[in-house]
Amino acid sequence: MTPEPTATPAPATAVPPFRTAVRAWFLVSLQTFGGPAGQIAVMQRELVDERRWIGQRRFLHAMNYCMLLPGPEAQQLATYVGWLLHGTRGGLVAGGLFVLPGVLALLALSAVYVAFGSTVAVTALFAGLAPAVVAIVAQAVQRVARRALTGRALVAIAVAAFLALALFAVPFPVVVLVAGLAGWLLGRRRPAAVAHAAPADDGPPPVIADDALHAERPTARRTLTVLAVGLLAWGVPVAAVALLTGTGSTLTQQGLFFSGAAVVTFGGAYAVLAYVAQAAVTTYGWLAPGEMVRGLALAETTPGPLIMVVQFVAFLGAFRAPGGLDPWTAAVVASLLVTWVTFVPSFLFVLLGAPYIERLRGNRSLSSALTGITAAVVGVIASLGLYFAVHTLFSDTVTAGPLALELPDPTGVRPVAVAIAAVAAVLLFRLRWSVLRTLGLCAALGLAAGLAGLPVG
Repeated sequence: MTPEPTATPAPATAVPPFRTAVRAWFLVSLQTFGGPAGQIAVMQRELVDERRWIGQRRFLHAMNYCMLLPGPEAQQLATYVGWLLHGTRGGLVAGGLFVLPGVLALLALSAVYVAFGSTVAVTALFAGLAPAVVAIVAQAVQRVARRALTGRALVAIAVAAFLALALFAVPFPVVVLVAGLAGWLLGRRRPAAVAHAAPADDGPPPVIADDALHAERPTARRTLTVLAVGLLAWGVPVAAVALLTGTGSTLTQQGLFFSGAAVVTFGGAYAVLAYVAQAAVTTYGWLAPGEMVRGLALAETTPGPLIMVVQFVAFLGAFRAPGGLDPWTAAVVASLLVTWVTFVPSFLFVLLGAPYIERLRGNRSLSSALTGITAAVVGVIASLGLYFAVHTLFSDTVTAGPLALELPDPTGVRPVAVAIAAVAAVLLFRLRWSVLRTLGLCAALGLAAGLAGLPVG
């Protein structure tokens, strides 16, 4: 284990003014398209390469911790760096601004989908977006696999995670916990199997020095205060909804389910969507299988974490089962409630753990467990891609005997969807188009197919 860094913080005069940081975080929030890989790349460029607010090694350490946490790692990384710069208020502003544009945009798009989703034009647009998502998820598998699967042992963890989810419907949290344990064991018995070399940082000295500890120490009083405030902020809105609408209402069900999902969403949006889709479609019936793909397509077109797709799920579920409320009121309240319970834990985990993690830099056991979880995420995303492909490219599925695997019915193939998915794959893999540009063209192709009278439903 490497020795603990010195406890000398960066000079206070070197830290950018809080107002400057707020403007910077707002500008970052408007560029956060393309999923966690693109979002982290934006922060790498803005914070490490250009502004030099944080060094490369410190940035990677923060990113590794956030990847170990449940929740959207890019948003948590923004919260962590904001905390490093300006303490708790910096973390809250950085993390909050990171999601705010996406919350507003997806709320509006969800309302448009509910109001006009049955029209030919809107149906055709989604018929173009959904197949593109299949190619986007495939690209995500490739990118994560290239970075995470550096040896045969990690490939085995990824394959095992895929088979556990796709064939046997093993609960997602179990897959994550077993993968973390496997990574920890590999780190103890075969350290070379989970070793990663950090890239060199040749830029000028950053504002936050790599070897300096944050001035805020992990005291028991601070920990209890953050924990109490965080749990109250997390639980009070759900309790209020339960009291006002009843424990069996859709709003209460969504608040409780997504509160639980927030603590098991390891690996980002792609990884957890298989878990959310299974519950939202099969258990609660909030939306249809194809609508999960449409929701992800909408989330891909807006800034912010892709986990914002849960806002779309909540909007549709509450609109269709509003209880005693007006459907539009129920949908908006559900959308905001689910967003709240999804992201409050992210702030809590970062602000609670950051002072401790600052003093665990170089801990091999933590790094090994993270490596195992990251390898499993490859299999989880591949499982999600299979789910999306089956329900997007085919109209009917069959169950493979006693296994949980759904196979496509060849007689239900959707030619337009297959063609658009192929186009999206060429654009992403061969021509290196951006996600947003690819989605735009595929939406136009779907609209053209619908207006030409081709079957797009």
